[in-house]
Amino acid sequence: MFSRKSLGRVLGRSAVVAVAGAACLAVTAGGAGAIVNGGKATEAYPFMASIPIKAPAMGLTDGVCGAALIAPQWVVTAAHCLDMEIGSIPKGTVRVGSDQRKSGGEVREIAQAVLHPRYSQNTPNRNDIALVRLDRPVTQKPVPIAARPGRPGTPTRIIGFGVTESKPDPADWKMSPRLNQLDTRRGAPSECGPGYASGTRLCTVSRVPKAMACNGDSGSPQLQRGRNGRWELIGVTSGPGAKSPSCAEGPGLYTSVPAYAEWLDRTIRAYS
Repeated sequence: MFSRKSLGRVLGRSAVVAVAGAACLAVTAGGAGAIVNGGKATEAYPFMASIPIKAPAMGLTDGVCGAALIAPQWVVTAAHCLDMEIGSIPKGTVRVGSDQRKSGGEVREIAQAVLHPRYSQNTPNRNDIALVRLDRPVTQKPVPIAARPGRPGTPTRIIGFGVTESKPDPADWKMSPRLNQLDTRRGAPSECGPGYASGTRLCTVSRVPKAMACNGDSGSPQLQRGRNGRWELIGVTSGPGAKSPSCAEGPGLYTSVPAYAEWLDRTIRAYS
């Protein structure tokens, strides 16, 4: 198992973390993570993945980050979900293709994690995207990455296993046992706080009053309909889109996956 100090050196040098079995990886316990005032999943999302985590120093023993399957042996998530400096510890596995957080789907061990080399924890996070290689492929169908996110106003959907009620103390966070969804839309940069949205960070606005991603939804996908009517991936949950008293007040901020398509492709080819 990596110590926090040794893993920090590895990240600083190469932004690549090798893990085997139950080796430690870090994920955030804060930021945006679960869906408050969403609803239960109304359809199957075979590409949805969950990464169990804990954060003992914060009192969180049963946490989660989301991810999306983009290749048979690879999921994409938020880089802060793998950041040892935050102090959270993944439990070494990824569950793919289930609408239940603790059962169903296919479970794989984490073989390797690759953070974007220019990722930084900030307000907002920068280059908040990472890849996780599974120890062996799954049979679930990956989600295609959109060529580009739709324009502001485009209908989107977010999904995740995060909390359904926002509470300030991590010890009180109760992650959802079932997958939740929320209908959202692309927001204009002006609908997020100044400096939050950018060419690589998507402002996201709920189409339901007082609803948004929250704790536990970090890394979970944002989807839009492609020309064929099927879901395609445009974002992963990064954090709040403005200073806000609670997750439900929104807006949310998502790392634009299409903006990093070249890096994703290059990384997968290099480490496969």
